Amino acid sequence: MSVRLKILAAIRQVAVEQKVTLPPLDDALSLHETGFDSLAFAILVARLEDDLGIDPFTMSEDATFPLTIGDFIRAYENVPA
Repeated sequence: MSVRLKILAAIRQVAVEQKVTLPPLDDALSLHETGFDSLAFAILVARLEDDLGIDPFTMSEDATFPLTIGDFIRAYENVPA
Protein backbone atom coordinates (compact mmCIF):
# COMPACT_ATOMS: atom_id res chain seq x y z
CA MET A 1 0.00 0.00 0.00
CA SER A 2 1.34 3.44 -0.91
CA VAL A 3 2.10 6.13 1.66
CA ARG A 4 -0.86 8.14 0.32
CA LEU A 5 -3.29 5.26 0.80
CA LYS A 6 -1.95 4.49 4.28
CA ILE A 7 -2.42 8.12 5.31
CA LEU A 8 -5.94 8.32 3.92
CA ALA A 9 -6.86 5.05 5.65
CA ALA A 10 -5.42 6.36 8.94
CA ILE A 11 -7.38 9.61 8.60
CA ARG A 12 -10.58 7.65 8.07
CA GLN A 13 -9.85 5.35 11.02
CA VAL A 14 -9.11 8.22 13.40
CA ALA A 15 -12.29 9.94 12.22
CA VAL A 16 -14.34 6.86 13.11
CA GLU A 17 -12.66 6.56 16.52
CA GLN A 18 -13.09 10.26 17.30
CA LYS A 19 -16.64 10.34 15.88
CA VAL A 20 -15.79 12.93 13.24
CA THR A 21 -17.83 13.05 10.04
CA LEU A 22 -15.29 13.64 7.29
CA PRO A 23 -16.06 15.54 4.11
CA PRO A 24 -14.79 13.94 0.89
CA LEU A 25 -11.00 13.79 1.14
CA ASP A 26 -9.07 15.42 -1.68
CA ASP A 27 -5.73 17.19 -1.89
CA ALA A 28 -7.25 20.68 -1.78
CA LEU A 29 -9.28 20.08 1.40
CA SER A 30 -8.09 22.28 4.24
CA LEU A 31 -7.02 20.33 7.32
CA HIS A 32 -9.27 22.66 9.30
CA GLU A 33 -12.24 21.45 7.24
CA THR A 34 -11.64 17.80 8.19
CA GLY A 35 -13.30 18.41 11.54
CA PHE A 36 -10.25 17.08 13.40
CA ASP A 37 -9.27 18.78 16.63
CA SER A 38 -5.75 18.86 18.06
CA LEU A 39 -6.23 15.48 19.77
CA ALA A 40 -7.33 13.82 16.53
CA PHE A 41 -4.29 15.23 14.70
CA ALA A 42 -1.98 14.09 17.51
CA ILE A 43 -3.44 10.58 17.31
CA LEU A 44 -3.09 10.61 13.51
CA VAL A 45 0.56 11.71 13.55
CA ALA A 46 1.45 9.22 16.31
CA ARG A 47 -0.28 6.40 14.44
CA LEU A 48 1.48 7.29 11.20
CA GLU A 49 4.82 7.40 13.01
CA ASP A 50 4.17 3.88 14.30
CA ASP A 51 3.02 2.65 10.90
CA LEU A 52 5.50 4.44 8.63
CA GLY A 53 8.39 4.91 11.05
CA ILE A 54 8.62 8.66 10.39
CA ASP A 55 7.31 11.93 11.75
CA PRO A 56 8.17 14.62 9.18
CA PHE A 57 7.14 17.36 11.62
CA THR A 58 9.90 16.59 14.12
CA MET A 59 12.57 15.35 11.69
CA SER A 60 13.39 18.79 10.33
CA GLU A 61 14.04 22.06 12.13
CA ASP A 62 12.31 24.03 9.36
CA ALA A 63 9.22 21.81 9.10
CA THR A 64 5.94 23.67 8.89
CA PHE A 65 2.56 22.17 9.54
CA PRO A 66 0.67 21.62 6.29
CA LEU A 67 -2.54 23.44 5.41
CA THR A 68 -4.27 20.89 3.17
CA ILE A 69 -4.65 17.12 2.89
CA GLY A 70 -2.31 17.24 -0.12
CA ASP A 71 0.33 19.16 1.85
CA PHE A 72 0.00 16.66 4.73
CA ILE A 73 0.49 13.67 2.42
CA ARG A 74 3.44 15.31 0.61
CA ALA A 75 5.12 15.95 3.98
CA TYR A 76 5.27 12.18 4.45
CA GLU A 77 6.07 11.34 0.83
CA ASN A 78 8.97 13.82 0.69
CA VAL A 79 10.88 12.70 3.79
CA PRO A 80 14.47 12.03 2.72
CA ALA A 81 15.44 8.37 2.87
